[in-house]
Amino acid sequence: MKYLAAYLLLNAAGNTTSAENVKSVLSSVGIEIDEERVNTLIAAVEGKSIEELITEGNAKLSAVPAAGPASSGSASGAAAEAAAEEEAEEEKEESDDDMGFGLFD
Repeated sequence: MKYLAAYLLLNAAGNTTSAENVKSVLSSVGIEIDEERVNTLIAAVEGKSIEELITEGNAKLSAVPAAGPASSGSASGAAAEAAAEEEAEEEKEESDDDMGFGLFD
């Protein structure tokens, strides 16, 4: 991710996005450079605009599920009820923490 961030930073600044420039940006902030990753990045983005890269990335992200599988209704209802009871108990315990003293007493 840091290699891509350096690439995008160079692009936003209007500089050429060569492997040497990416290495320069990363080394300026003390990041150890993996030559293979830099070369892989440059090869992957060669000839593509930032807009094309963003479009490709969005397409890949849309394929990733955003939530886990749905559970059965009865199990989720029981879990929600148990969680509500625990929360109510925690609130009751928290109210006793001040032992009768308020913040401005």
